[in-house]
Amino acid sequence: MRLIDKLRFLYEGDTLEAHRFRYGLLVFDITTTVFIVASSFLPQSSLVQGVDVILGLIVLADFSARLTISPTPWKDLVHPTTLADVAAIVSFLAPIVGEGIGFLRILRTVRLLHTYQLLARLRADSAFFRRNEELIIASVNLAVFIFIMTGFVYETQHRANDKINNYVDALYFTMAALTTTGFGDITLTGTLGHLISVVIMIFGVTLFLRLVQVLLRPDKVKHPCPVCALQRHDRDAVHCKACGTTLDIPDEGVI
Repeated sequence: MRLIDKLRFLYEGDTLEAHRFRYGLLVFDITTTVFIVASSFLPQSSLVQGVDVILGLIVLADFSARLTISPTPWKDLVHPTTLADVAAIVSFLAPIVGEGIGFLRILRTVRLLHTYQLLARLRADSAFFRRNEELIIASVNLAVFIFIMTGFVYETQHRANDKINNYVDALYFTMAALTTTGFGDITLTGTLGHLISVVIMIFGVTLFLRLVQVLLRPDKVKHPCPVCALQRHDRDAVHCKACGTTLDIPDEGVI
């Protein structure tokens, strides 16, 4: 099998091996995210820089593989998630830049979660995911936003703001701004800091309210009606409330 065919098989295939490979990429993304946060508390050392280089090479290999199998590589180069990969590669492989830009790699996790293949596999593998898909996606979107904004706060403020010395300080401010609590013990300075605060409050509250909406909405099952296409029904529904069609909702044995 040619290399390009093997790559296409792993990244786009529908076999167990291909799904495991993509799950492996997701685990790698999460592990890298944890490392980026943890390394913000550690002094720069040869060990940390060595891990940076290893992660950077893996990201570069993944990035090159995706471009190789893409039917529109030039179009993909300007896609936001592709630019996030480029930022991550630069941050890991260029010591003068440092590891800070690497927090943008969390965007790749969002892309993986929203690809048809991964969602289909999660639905097939996990009854828990099928029952809580909207809640999981809403939670991930909020967590991703919090992580990205925490990274922005840390990178733009830790050198000029003596109140922000690590990711915990940045996370504390992000959560205070997102919930509009506003304790006032940490504030962002300068025009950029004020703009970041506004973005956190506007978009963060929106994502938070979306999560609350999903949590408080009556428990329904997602099953499109074959006649009127109504998507959400009671778990024990026999007929569609909109048109009366028999639904035949699969019973997963969960009360």
